[in-house]
This record gives sequence, C-alpha cells and structure tokens, in this order.
Amino acid sequence: MEASSSTSSHYNVTATWEIRIDKEADIVAVRQQVRELAKEHRFDQFAVAALTTAASELSRNVWAHAQRGLARITVLQNGNRVGLGLEFVDHGPGIADLDRALAGGFSTAKSLGLGLSGTKRLVDEFSIDTEPGRGTKVVIRKWKKEF
Repeated sequence: MEASSSTSSHYNVTATWEIRIDKEADIVAVRQQVRELAKEHRFDQFAVAALTTAASELSRNVWAHAQRGLARITVLQNGNRVGLGLEFVDHGPGIADLDRALAGGFSTAKSLGLGLSGTKRLVDEFSIDTEPGRGTKVVIRKWKKEF
C-alpha cells in the first residue's frame, strides 16, 4: 500500500548520510544530524524545527515498531532551491491500515499516534510504502523557503 503527496520530484542529490537505527540513542543521532544540516543550509528556524521533529518522529517509529532500520539523509538541489530529503526504511510488521494511521490519533505503540499524520503536515513532500509483514519506507522532503 502506498500514499504520497509531493510538489516536485526533479532534483539532484548533492550529499548523503546514512545512520543505522538499532538502539534508542540512534534517534538522537538522526535528529542531531538533520538539525545540523538544516542550519548549515540556512533553513529558517521554523523549517529547522519541522525537519527535526519529523526526523525524531520517524526515527522513533522505526525503533518502536521494528527495533532496527536505516535513516538516509540527503541534501537536494532543484535549480536554485535547496532541500533536505529523509528516508526511513525498516523491515518491521508494516502498517495494516495505512488510511487509519495517516488520519492521526491512531497508535499501536501506546503513543499519541501523531507521528505519521503530524509529519506529513510538517513537510513539503511525503510518501509511504508499506506492506504488512514486510516493513515500511517513508520518504519526506522539505525545501528551503526563498525570500
């Protein structure tokens, strides 16, 4: 099952970092790397907070549901626009009811259930590919606002 929303898929990847998520402390490592890159590329403070929150939520989902996975962080270029892309992949149980999970207020991990729906609202592009018993892949992108 797949869901997505995007504004553009034409971009170049200029740099990539990968962080394995196999212990809870890795959630912090992902969040710190995303925050550092967003600041380095001069995203405004609201975009830095949005990206950091999204990274934290998605990393936590990997840890809570699969106990291991991979976070891939990319710096993107689309003409003069700069963006950050985040991809989270796990081989956990997958999501049986994606529509319900994206609606918010739903959780199988005894949390607030705001992770996926909240993350989707924080970013410019969001896609999720999941299959029960095979895992989940979430890809998000946020583009730097030009003033």
